[in-house]
Amino acid sequence: MNSSFEFAQLMDTEDPLYKIREHFILPGNETYPQIYLLGNSLGCQPKNTAVYIQDVLNQWAEDGVESFFKGNNPWMDYHAHLQQPIAKIVGALPEEITVMNQLTVNLHLMLVSFYQPNGKKRKILCEQKAFPSDQYTLETYIRHLGLDPEEIIMEIGPRVGEETIRTEDIVSYINQHHEEITLVFWGGINYYTGQLFDMVSITKAAQQNNIKVGFDLAHAAGNVALRLHEWNVDFACWCGYKYLNGGPGAVAGCFIHKRYHEDAQINRLAGWWGYEKATRFKMEKGFKPVPTAEGWQLSTPSLLLYACAKAALDIFELAGWKNILSKQEKMKTYIWFLLQQLSESKTDKPFSILTPELERGNQISMLVLQNGRMVYDALMREGITVDWREPNVIRFAPAPLYNSFEDIWRLVDAIKRAIHLTKNS
Repeated sequence: MNSSFEFAQLMDTEDPLYKIREHFILPGNETYPQIYLLGNSLGCQPKNTAVYIQDVLNQWAEDGVESFFKGNNPWMDYHAHLQQPIAKIVGALPEEITVMNQLTVNLHLMLVSFYQPNGKKRKILCEQKAFPSDQYTLETYIRHLGLDPEEIIMEIGPRVGEETIRTEDIVSYINQHHEEITLVFWGGINYYTGQLFDMVSITKAAQQNNIKVGFDLAHAAGNVALRLHEWNVDFACWCGYKYLNGGPGAVAGCFIHKRYHEDAQINRLAGWWGYEKATRFKMEKGFKPVPTAEGWQLSTPSLLLYACAKAALDIFELAGWKNILSKQEKMKTYIWFLLQQLSESKTDKPFSILTPELERGNQISMLVLQNGRMVYDALMREGITVDWREPNVIRFAPAPLYNSFEDIWRLVDAIKRAIHLTKNS
């Protein structure tokens, strides 16, 4: 491996997934092409998204409500087309997957089922500086129950002088406070640092202490290898618009382990769409859930959002999830190599990497030590699309489906020139 432009081009030549990027509409145009590196915020649009949406519109126009039952792709069966591809990506059984609502709505629904305070055992453990929507979900749900968030929520943060949270500290805290904790709710990847947490160890520690465990996988689903069923996770939720490329406000996903599907004692909020399919249209009193994760569905889904999700998932199927992960590993190694070379070539360290080398997915969070905003602005002027987090962090996430090794080379080359420019300005 070397840092030459020619080596990046060679890597692209040898990449079996290189042409998959042709299935996406990449931002920019021929006169102002962009290198888009923000799949951690919003994935690129598949070219077939408009086609799939138009198919739904055509069905609606031609058959009206009968579209639920007629045509080549009846709407009543549409959800089934999404379960299998998602199940592969998150490591679940298809019946453990439901595609519904948006992330925060699903988190509230999961708290109804999995947060069951009982006597002293009533606290929730989460990461310090979790994504704000997670914090707001916990805060408001706890207030809804008439409890005090300050008393219920327990947080773990990094050690003094460190940026990321050690797994050993999480496990130790669970073991130390297990008599008080009833739920561990954690992010799979921290949105700010890009740290990938050891979900296996967290789950094992929690469940050994009779604690339920759930994950927000907004930054993990479609990004890293997951095996939710095998890890015995109780529940997990994720959005569909980041690495899954489902579009802004995309329909979200939820994993509920199969051991809960026919548990008559579990709490849930119910809706007609989660009712037993065989008798749903009898409209009878008394809720009978579908005996799968679909039993947590509430309302008739948006077929337009389903169409967006399917357009993206079909590309995942075409590329193959194992192939995507294989390319990701190569890209992770390559970008780390280039950034290390750049850092070591400078006498005064221009940046540090918040993201742990061995605990990460696609995202890297770069802490710029001088003139960070100027470096960010310089990258954006060159058509290198990254994002900015106060006070001085630049985040980027090369996505295997539509980014190339040349994109990575151009990113690091632009960082090098931006640092030089801002230093001498």
